[in-house]
Amino acid sequence: MLLPVLAFISLNGQEDGWFTLFNGKDLTGWSQLNGQAPYRVENGEIVGTTKSGSPNSFLCTDKKYGDFILELEYLVDPTMNSGIQIRSESIKTYQNGRVHGYQIEIDPSTRAFSGGIYDEARRGWLYPLSLNPAGKTAFKQSQWNHLRVEAIGPSIRVWLNGINTANIQDDMTLSGFIALQVHAIGGEADAGKEIRWRNIRLKTGDLEKDRTPIVPGVHEENFLVNQLSDYEKRMGWRLLWDGKTTGGWRSAKGGAFPQSGWQIDDGVLSVLASDGSESTHGGDIVTEEVFSDFELRLEFRITPGANSGIKYFVDTDLNKGAGSAIGPEYQILDDERHPDAKLGVNGNRTIASLYDLIPAENLSLPGKDKPFRGVGEWNQARIIARGNKVEHWLNQHKVVEYERGTPMWRALVAYSKYKTWPGFGELPAGHILLQDHGNLVSFRSIKIKIL
Repeated sequence: MLLPVLAFISLNGQEDGWFTLFNGKDLTGWSQLNGQAPYRVENGEIVGTTKSGSPNSFLCTDKKYGDFILELEYLVDPTMNSGIQIRSESIKTYQNGRVHGYQIEIDPSTRAFSGGIYDEARRGWLYPLSLNPAGKTAFKQSQWNHLRVEAIGPSIRVWLNGINTANIQDDMTLSGFIALQVHAIGGEADAGKEIRWRNIRLKTGDLEKDRTPIVPGVHEENFLVNQLSDYEKRMGWRLLWDGKTTGGWRSAKGGAFPQSGWQIDDGVLSVLASDGSESTHGGDIVTEEVFSDFELRLEFRITPGANSGIKYFVDTDLNKGAGSAIGPEYQILDDERHPDAKLGVNGNRTIASLYDLIPAENLSLPGKDKPFRGVGEWNQARIIARGNKVEHWLNQHKVVEYERGTPMWRALVAYSKYKTWPGFGELPAGHILLQDHGNLVSFRSIKIKIL
């Protein structure tokens, strides 16, 4: 009974603060940007049609909206990708006016990411539904689907057909237009496919009254810099770096934090550039605590040609000589410019790899590239260690998984540069390390959860 009620409200104007964005008759209040795919009104519905040779097309509201609750229905061709833009922008100084911002995914493919959150023309996936398998069941093929988006402050939550599919905290853009996307297509064979939208309504005031209660067990991604969300606090997360001081960290080869070579500025912790050599300037830094079962998250930003790494299960007493402290390493590297990317075996020294042991590949979406956002952009690293099982993640996608202490693990170690270190990587607990490799690399939002 929900959808008929919504249709009645939307067709009869404002009620309880809700108002319609589409009058059911024409495209008054909307303007098209970027592509040339045609939009028309038919039977009280907006109809978008794919067009060969056109880039992504967006039918955008003329007004911008900040905090709101949005509801609409859509019916999409089973072979067509699309999306709903929210808090989006088109600025001449950004990629010559390309539409960019948060997109609520419409994905009828077997990937089943409908209701996920993608950052169009900016950071890529913020919330793929590989993070919420239950949400992958929400989409209804060849039927009208009901979408609800609650964007209040930095919180964006999505429901598809009553199922909570995505939750994020992010403040990169807090206001912008809403838009209906017709995706670019590969060729003339895909032209003429349709997506339809109807019953598009919005509420911008007194939102707390209509806010949907939090659904227990649904994961949230937090992109707020050096902050814990309420969800993270409930789940046991804590900041491993406070964003301001050196508290909780020390030199890997001394009792104090390095007096030079590292810098804290405006919530960013950076290892400064020197001569590109390993641990010869400020040196590596490690946590004062040791950790066994944990989930670590942080953001990193590299400069052109940079090399660094995140090590874990580190024993700082193992190597008192030259070079870095010893432990398994999440590689941080500019794969395009740094020569180390071409060394090792099968790319096992490229970004997000288990350095010199296991190459990173997209395990969340097999066959797709690693989701690196680029040099100069903030990327999220995630390391999960539970017993002997370890995972590396890059920007919400799993890229490495392995088990320590097995015959396969020991065979990998025996073939690597770590073969001279007995029992390498098998400590039950150890420090977490940020590496000085003589290049400018920055870190922020370093947080940990004990498992």
